[in-house]
Amino acid sequence: MRPESRAIVAEILQFMDRFADVGDRTSHADERLPSGTPADLELAFNELALKLFRYHFQSNPPYRKYCQARRKTPLTVREWQDIPPLPIQAFKELTLSCEPVDEAEAVFMTSGTTNADKRGKNFHPTLEVWDASMVPPFKRFVLPDRERMMIYVLSPGKDLNSNSSLSRYLSMAVEHFGTKDSRFFFKPETGLDMEELVQSLRTSELRGEPVLLMGASFSYVHLIDYCDERGIRFSLPAGSRVFDTGGLKGRSREITTSELYEAVHRVFAVNRNHCLNMYGMTELSSQMYDLTIRSCMLSGRAIHDKAGPAWVRTRVLDPDTLEPVRQGETGVLAHYDLANWNSAVAILTEDIGVQTEAGLVLQGRAEGSEARGCSLAIDQLMRANRYEKE
Repeated sequence: MRPESRAIVAEILQFMDRFADVGDRTSHADERLPSGTPADLELAFNELALKLFRYHFQSNPPYRKYCQARRKTPLTVREWQDIPPLPIQAFKELTLSCEPVDEAEAVFMTSGTTNADKRGKNFHPTLEVWDASMVPPFKRFVLPDRERMMIYVLSPGKDLNSNSSLSRYLSMAVEHFGTKDSRFFFKPETGLDMEELVQSLRTSELRGEPVLLMGASFSYVHLIDYCDERGIRFSLPAGSRVFDTGGLKGRSREITTSELYEAVHRVFAVNRNHCLNMYGMTELSSQMYDLTIRSCMLSGRAIHDKAGPAWVRTRVLDPDTLEPVRQGETGVLAHYDLANWNSAVAILTEDIGVQTEAGLVLQGRAEGSEARGCSLAIDQLMRANRYEKE
């Protein structure tokens, strides 16, 4: 990597280390930021976000052209909120990287379920930042009460899919937080090994050892169908929890979050307060989590809104104008992720949500993923880069 890239990476890692224990509003009253006040975090976030914006403006030509079309430059952008978020569609249409793509340590790609010919790509010259962004928030939100846990994974690990950010995430969870009996149950030839998983859950049940189930949301639908068809029921030990990520729209049918968690309780005897959804995407380098488990551990009251680490901010924007809406109003989400150092610090998604006092509530996708403001931003992006692919 170039010296300026190494310097940026070092600064981000330093920020993460400094603010690793900060990130949501469910903390004990006696918890303090490393430097004493919330203003220290806001000042540090703003300073590093602006530095990243200058770096991206200089080193990422497609993003620079988009910013220039929006009349946003390092001379005019004074606050992190003014950094123009890059439409997520750009990752499918353009090459977004400050470092040479052929030298990337990893290339994470979207699944291509909507368009197999156009898969979004996020290039990672080094995985230092991505890995550092994953570990502390996982501990904070998923395992606030213990250091390690037996983890059973329903989806492929990084050995089976090196281009999947989720696969790396799941493998990292097992490596950093799993006990020696943790296992992956997805096999390349046959998919999820239901028989082995059921047997292992029975063993956990008999031993009284709590288990953390992890996998893509729809993996649970298949597992629950398998158990329902055979009349299989579990009473997983106290402390067990269920972690899911991704959408609930499958090839066969679509179910709601409430239906999923009701089925989880029926089949595994794990209640809603021990279920947690992680919100992440290929185009970002950090994740957000339901506050459910952490809030229950700290206050005894379940909060299902989502929060993330100190190096992520989310703005809720009007779908037509892309201007910020008031707290409690619905809008399209723009994420500002300091860990996204090689592409763009700000990403305009196609997700709809609401900002609350506790965090963020997701409400699905913009209708047809074609909210007017998002469509105009995509059009502006492509017009600014119309010669990029030639």
